[in-house]
Amino acid sequence: MNIKELKEIEFKKLIFLTVAGFINAFGVTIFLSPVQLYDSGISGTSMLLSQLTPEKYGLSLFLLILNVPLFLYGLKKQGILFTFYAIYTVIIYSLGAWLIIDVLPVDVSMASPLAGSDLLLCALFGGIISGVGSGLAIRFGGAMDGIEVMAVIFAKKLGISVGTFVMAYNIVLYIICGIAIQSWVLPLYSIVTYMAALKMVDAIVEGFERAKSVYIVTTNHSEICKCLSDTFEQGITILDAKGYFSGSDRKVVWIVLNRFQISRMREIVQKIDPMAYIAIYEVADIFKLEQSE
Repeated sequence: MNIKELKEIEFKKLIFLTVAGFINAFGVTIFLSPVQLYDSGISGTSMLLSQLTPEKYGLSLFLLILNVPLFLYGLKKQGILFTFYAIYTVIIYSLGAWLIIDVLPVDVSMASPLAGSDLLLCALFGGIISGVGSGLAIRFGGAMDGIEVMAVIFAKKLGISVGTFVMAYNIVLYIICGIAIQSWVLPLYSIVTYMAALKMVDAIVEGFERAKSVYIVTTNHSEICKCLSDTFEQGITILDAKGYFSGSDRKVVWIVLNRFQISRMREIVQKIDPMAYIAIYEVADIFKLEQSE
């Protein structure tokens, strides 16, 4: 463990993690908790425990008791900087939940102050808002839920993916919730919450606007590159390639475009080389690193 890493703590990240924690608390306490819907992971577990135990053991307490030990357990694998950011985010999330439930003049005891008792609205907006909070936490170096850390540590040992580990945990959690409250309506709506949150996390972490990475295998790369460059004014990379069956040399033209440029790109390539092979992949983020002289 390298304590010196703590010197790399960024004030900007702490600000965004603070915002993330309060956003997550707002989504959970305003939309989910009042109608007894469940978040995913440790957050959902904390919500269930807060319902089954005396009122003095609230959601805020369980968020800290369950999450902090998990983050500390993953300290060696995740690093002290990530662990610090994650614990800080959970503390803010817990503080936000405590303020909304116990301090602010907001009645969240019987129904959502904004969506009433409409389970679908609560499930969707609770998932979307908590997903924004979780996504911001991940994007700025932290985490909102210790179960993701456990997934990173144990998923490979179990021979499954991290996503499968988290999903399996949530399925078990929702089954236990259904048994505990003797109803399957709320756990089923909680799955809607989980899916909405998952989509928002992906959108926040990877970006709303996905670019397209285009690979074009052609024998007429010069004309294609010139036409694409003139049309889109984009950087283009040319890769050397060789056909396996024919043994002939080929060129692979690589260009990154947005979704509105794909149709025009196809028209250009097919007009110049009808035999060209085009492969298109989705790109989440694009970084251009500037080299210092």
